Amino acid sequence: MTTSRGGVATDREPTARGSGPVLSVESLRKVYNAGRADEREAIADVSFEVEAGEFVCIVGPSGAGKTTLLRCLSGLLPLTSGTALFEGAAMQRVPEQVGVVFQDYSRSLFPWLSISRNIAVPLKVRKVDRQARERRVREVLTAVGLGDVGKRYPWQLSGGMQQRVAIARALAYQPDLLFMDEPFASVDAQTRFDLEDLILRVRDEYGVTIVLVTHDIDEAVYLADRVIVLSPAPSQVKEIVAVDLAKPRSQAVTRSDERFTALRQHLLELVTAS
Repeated sequence: MTTSRGGVATDREPTARGSGPVLSVESLRKVYNAGRADEREAIADVSFEVEAGEFVCIVGPSGAGKTTLLRCLSGLLPLTSGTALFEGAAMQRVPEQVGVVFQDYSRSLFPWLSISRNIAVPLKVRKVDRQARERRVREVLTAVGLGDVGKRYPWQLSGGMQQRVAIARALAYQPDLLFMDEPFASVDAQTRFDLEDLILRVRDEYGVTIVLVTHDIDEAVYLADRVIVLSPAPSQVKEIVAVDLAKPRSQAVTRSDERFTALRQHLLELVTAS
């Protein structure tokens, strides 16, 4: 069935907000090199749920296992114990309805392929026909503000533009859930603000649920509906903080709000406490 998200044509019905958790995590534990002398417990016990349409950020001290957790949640790493369910099914691999965007955009794009062909790669894997591929590539490039760069190559674009391409590629196959691992950490401050606003707009236009790992407390407060705070490794959920800031968010207005400052301070205290 063809539907529309924010004026963008899609080929399937998006998950409706309020229809139940998109992601359910229960007693997730991850141990590296289990049973060996160098065994290391990265995640001790993590449980939470993410509702359809939510934007959830994950923060914690350095070495808390944030990236490990994201890889477990997306099906890229096996769990040692516990469960991670996407729309009720175990995450044993990355499902077709799940997108992943990493921090290192320069390694995720193929430099010998044009921007349009980079975006089309996962669509070819999913056997989307050529006409539909071309349509989706045009749509997502327009959605991330790069409608005129399809014929260029990654090395011809700035870092911020390359990360927009990486986001466009993840959106091209219309995920219900998008995982992002510190996606804006490698760009300058102004570009970071632009990309934060872009992903908020994309979330609203596409109705996609987003789980984003970040080390930046201000970014988490600005983006999230809720923030999951991890303890030092082996990590547990220290607190889940609701972000009750007005929407739509604005860099100038939101960050000057007294409530933003209070939430930032609370999260900072949680992350830095021993």
